[in-house]
Amino acid sequence: MKLIFGLGNPGPDYTGTRHNLGFLTLEALADECGASFSEKSKFKALIAECRVDGEKVLLAKPTTFYNLAGESYRAICDFYKLAPEDTLIVHDELALPFGTVRARQGGSDAGNNGIKSVNLHGGEASKRLRIGIANDKRQLIGDTEFVLGRFSAEEATALKETILPNLRSMCHDFVTGNHPHTSHKLIDTAS
Repeated sequence: MKLIFGLGNPGPDYTGTRHNLGFLTLEALADECGASFSEKSKFKALIAECRVDGEKVLLAKPTTFYNLAGESYRAICDFYKLAPEDTLIVHDELALPFGTVRARQGGSDAGNNGIKSVNLHGGEASKRLRIGIANDKRQLIGDTEFVLGRFSAEEATALKETILPNLRSMCHDFVTGNHPHTSHKLIDTAS
């Protein structure tokens, strides 16, 4: 069994925000395999189950809010006896340009409070997909306002047409043991 754990904030006020890119990725995966999310209060998460190449996969969207996601992560891992290396954390990354994805195993939180919470609750060795959200407006507003802001129309189109399909493929690679490349630039921002 594998766990794909997306970082984000629950509730309609946060739908479509940059900080919910982990949730968007999991929703795309669930749609692809015909799974739906249901609330599991003991896990502090919305959970969907699916199969990828015969492997059972849990998709989890914590209901704890972003900065406390490790509580949900720990509850799920303890219940299913999952090792951190059998878990993939999908999250937005303020330090990377929009459309850039970095895959890694473990590491520091680099100032990301959601990852800080995951690490605190035993996820230091988890695999990660860090998805860049920075754009030209990044330097004009504060971090909180930026990550809680919504994607531009151009970014939303790139997400739907290019980025989310590639992220789904990278999640499949995690499940099947084909490790994604260290870094991907999923869109051309030079134009």
